[in-house]
Amino acid sequence: MDLSIIHLLLLLGTSLDGESNETQIYLKIKNGDQKAFKKFFDAHHSELFRYLSARGVAKEAAEDLIQKAFVYIWENRSSIEEHKSLRAYLFRIAYTRMLNLFRDNEKFDQNKEVQDLDYSDSGNRPDQNIHQEELNRTIEQAISAMPEKRQHVFRLCFLQEFTYKEAAEFLDVSVKTIENHMGLALKDLRSSLSEAAKDYL
Repeated sequence: MDLSIIHLLLLLGTSLDGESNETQIYLKIKNGDQKAFKKFFDAHHSELFRYLSARGVAKEAAEDLIQKAFVYIWENRSSIEEHKSLRAYLFRIAYTRMLNLFRDNEKFDQNKEVQDLDYSDSGNRPDQNIHQEELNRTIEQAISAMPEKRQHVFRLCFLQEFTYKEAAEFLDVSVKTIENHMGLALKDLRSSLSEAAKDYL
């Protein structure tokens, strides 16, 4: 996910929350509309693959988990609750299956998180690279220093672009809990980036 530093600074001062307006496509899937399901598949396959890959799932295993997650949703489409996020449900199914995979292979590492994130703007000039790399490290250090739950919430909302509602459904907590975690996470980032950001203003 490419984010310019200006985008990041603007984001730090605003809410990441937003209501998904996908009720219609959820209803169509529930009613057996294959075109709507394909649209849902195309919209979320790549991001789900990145999510699993970043957590150490091999390519073939990730594709298998994703396929099974989508198949599960299609086979159980009659139980879709259109007022809830189907995207969050999809991620939760894949996440649960990922944990089962790691458990079965005795490879599960609860502390594994996304590392070496690239926040750089691919259009940066060469003379900006050093400053950008330093900023990337500062950002990742700030995220990694957060408590585990706060860090997980931030990565979902900021990197995976989950709405607060989707993150709450994914983690099975209240929206208020997500809001609290994000408020603290953004406070942590503002503090860590206060000096580094001056070079980009």
